[in-house]
Amino acid sequence: MEKDIKKVYGSCLCKSFQFKVDLPLKWCSNCHCTRCQKAHGSGFVTWVGFDRDSFRIVKGERLLRWYSSSKKSEFGFCKTCGSSMLYRSIKCPDEIHITLVNFNDDLKISPQIDSYFDTHVHWLSFEQDIPKKNDPRFDK
Repeated sequence: MEKDIKKVYGSCLCKSFQFKVDLPLKWCSNCHCTRCQKAHGSGFVTWVGFDRDSFRIVKGERLLRWYSSSKKSEFGFCKTCGSSMLYRSIKCPDEIHITLVNFNDDLKISPQIDSYFDTHVHWLSFEQDIPKKNDPRFDK
């Protein structure tokens, strides 16, 4: 008998691109790197990490575009509305990173770490009591 795997769903802003992913998630982090800031037009982005094999596109596969932000990583976004939702990197080839805000379901998780906090924006204050350091998974 196969285990009952819980699935969670998400989409872009226009809902033309939709995805599902199997739980469990691996981690949740606020990323303060300058690439995330520029790609999202925000002070930081909250990412959730999953096993790459657990991710499936439900609708709009032809709308997904990838932008290479470096030789080692790419951001995935919806061609229609521009929502940047996905991230993949050769530094962690077995993972897919998804923006927490693009889930339709409440994952009932809060960030456990502030990654790349050394490049955080000066115009936000951070009072959460979570570690602020570089993400060791990317320091390989």
